Amino acid sequence: MDTTSQTEIKLVPLPKRPIPRLFRVFALHSAAVLIVGILGWLFADLLWRTGWSTSRTILVCLFILLVWYAALGCVSAIAGFLSMVFQDQQTITRTKPYNNVSLRNTPTALLFPIYNEDASKVFARIKTVYQSLHRLGHLEHFDFFVLSDTDDPDIWLLEERIWFDTIKELNALGKIFYRRRFTNEGKKSGNIRDFLSLWGKRYKYFIVFDADSLMQGETLVSLVKLMEIHPEVGLIQTVPSIVNATTLFGRIQQFANRLYAPIFIAGLNFWAQGFGNYWGHNAIIRTEPFMKYCDLPKLPGRKPFGGHILSHDFVEAALLLKENWQVWFAYELTGSYEETPQNMLGNAARDRRWCQGNLQHSMLVFAKGLRGISRIHLILGIFGYLCSPLWLAFLLVYNWIRISYVRSGLSEIVVHPFTPYLNLTANQHAFLIFALCMGIILFPKLLAIAYLLINPQVREQFGGLAKAISSVIIETVFSALVAPINMLWHSWFVITNLFGMTVSWIPIRRSAIQVRFLEAVPALLPHTVIGLIWGYIIWKYDRVAFWWFLPIFIGLTISIPLCILSSKPDLGVALRKLGLLLTPEEISPPEEIVKVNQLSAMTQEWPKSAGIYLAILDPYLNALHICLLKEKFLNPIYAQQMAELGIGQPSIQTLATRLMREGPDNLSREEKLLILSDPDALNRLHQEIWLCVTQPLHKSWTEFIRNKWVTL
Repeated sequence: MDTTSQTEIKLVPLPKRPIPRLFRVFALHSAAVLIVGILGWLFADLLWRTGWSTSRTILVCLFILLVWYAALGCVSAIAGFLSMVFQDQQTITRTKPYNNVSLRNTPTALLFPIYNEDASKVFARIKTVYQSLHRLGHLEHFDFFVLSDTDDPDIWLLEERIWFDTIKELNALGKIFYRRRFTNEGKKSGNIRDFLSLWGKRYKYFIVFDADSLMQGETLVSLVKLMEIHPEVGLIQTVPSIVNATTLFGRIQQFANRLYAPIFIAGLNFWAQGFGNYWGHNAIIRTEPFMKYCDLPKLPGRKPFGGHILSHDFVEAALLLKENWQVWFAYELTGSYEETPQNMLGNAARDRRWCQGNLQHSMLVFAKGLRGISRIHLILGIFGYLCSPLWLAFLLVYNWIRISYVRSGLSEIVVHPFTPYLNLTANQHAFLIFALCMGIILFPKLLAIAYLLINPQVREQFGGLAKAISSVIIETVFSALVAPINMLWHSWFVITNLFGMTVSWIPIRRSAIQVRFLEAVPALLPHTVIGLIWGYIIWKYDRVAFWWFLPIFIGLTISIPLCILSSKPDLGVALRKLGLLLTPEEISPPEEIVKVNQLSAMTQEWPKSAGIYLAILDPYLNALHICLLKEKFLNPIYAQQMAELGIGQPSIQTLATRLMREGPDNLSREEKLLILSDPDALNRLHQEIWLCVTQPLHKSWTEFIRNKWVTL
């Protein structure tokens, strides 16, 4: 493991006498409530200066909800900062020594669920993890499973080809397995459930990866050892660091994740303790209780709130906790990585799916038997998206009140509440509230800088104090501009979900591809128009409020150029050369990240329909594909699915004849998938196309052989 990314604090640890968990929960949430009470009192008193009304009651309620969410984050960051500085002993990695634990009898499955992903990059990560474990001498305890739900014919065939090439190169037959489902029922959670129902009993633990996940061998071994020494633990979640970002947007997200996330997660661990949460990947899970208790039901009703649970991870953690299994955050373990969308549009697409999944949890918050902390986790996940429409509603109601007051021509009424004792004018009163709210939002960033001040080693991993502070300023300004853009996006996601609009399951774009003007305009033109109209109305009726709202109007108005510029890799690379937005993994990249990037750089994309051409023309790939299909007939579940699809029926032979006569481009994706799922049809096509004895061939076959096959 690369030691430069580890954080070692040489300060006096907290006393070993444990602080009761309930006291931690009570203290932290009481502090948040106290902040809400003080700010709510000040804000209500400000509104009282000009009389009271129903709209003011609504505004205060919205303010309290928004401040509660921000205050909880702030006090969690304070708790996390203190936990990291004084080495809180009540963490999963400190309660018991685990380095000398034996891995004997700890069979562990590494699961890689994928759906229409870049197969070359997925297997580059698998190869890197495999070699990392082999180098440590612990490979024998781990098996790798690529669990494909891919429904793109070309990607399906590419997955099979790269899988077989990988096991040949690594001599990993019997260690790296590939399985593709015919139906992707239940999406990712259904994919994992399918694996567990067939092979789960062979493994004591399993570790879930995402398509962009990477974990060092040392981290995987540490997770297994922690599970061995803590038999009461059902799940341990690592904190993945974002890596490989090159665009301005991506590098800002990467920097913020690397600098702020440890403090927030340490704070979350401070009060959650063994009642933590699960984020769906980069986590180890005890197989037996997961299989027994975490089979998720379909929610009643229609989509988007009914049906399969999209954000399954929170619910699975809640079900483990319900049955008295502990769930921990291992925030002190390094060597856990992921990638992120590198532009605003890709990030919004991912947020839309997460929004729908989190809103589904509203159906489960009051489910019978869940623990109180699980309900808190669910509520916080829901509120992460609800706060955007609440913030928008707060701004609009405030504008309405201000404009109504200005147009009325009335002066302030004489009152005798709390704030007259502070001798504040209305403007001073408003500025005090604004300053306190900004302090709550910005204080975690100041704590991150303070952490760098007292840790020279960590400070150098971010490029030094001056560069780190400059990077925090850049991130803060950028986040302030993007916040109103996300506010409108998230508000739209919530509203459309409430009206029954659902999202499809599509792969996440993580590559550093610059957003084109014609892509940005349809997505962000509404933001620009709203920003201009909103700004004009406030300027016309309340110029004092206009200057307070100016950052919001600027962010909305420049959303299109901001989206395009922040997606430029050149801009992100230029800031890196200046030493800005640096992270430990950029300054001293771990061997595994270097290896993945080297392997990914050697990948090659297939031209359109290359998969089906090669599955029929190439004897090597044809035989491999047919062999994998026939193996499925040995499994009763898959055999039943193949029968339901009509595999082996004359209709598929008719499709095969059309494929020869008309070429792959004239068949639909579903028709090509049916042909590729029928071993008899593939065997017949391979023979007849090469012999050309019974059917005339479409010209695309000969063109592919002459012009494209030789390059693949």
